[in-house]
Amino acid sequence: MASTVDELSVEYSEGDQLLVKELDKKVLTKGAWATLMFRYQDWDAKKEEFGKEKYTIRRYQKRNGEYMQKSKFNISSSDQAKAIVEALEGWLKEG
Repeated sequence: MASTVDELSVEYSEGDQLLVKELDKKVLTKGAWATLMFRYQDWDAKKEEFGKEKYTIRRYQKRNGEYMQKSKFNISSSDQAKAIVEALEGWLKEG
């Protein structure tokens, strides 16, 4: 487990095989509750290559000095990501 926000990652391996490759991350909030957004790719075993870019937003709670994942939202496509951005931009212009 991670004891700092900088150590949090979605990267995942089994043995020597990297199954989830983290491409980038943005820390949205820090503290006892941290929110991070990740850009990543999953390994496609059939094609033997990494697939399309994906995005996820994750919330972590720090307890006993370690961050534990509490929730996540996976953005299923670049079209969905664009729709989220457009909605937020519209709301921010209104406010």
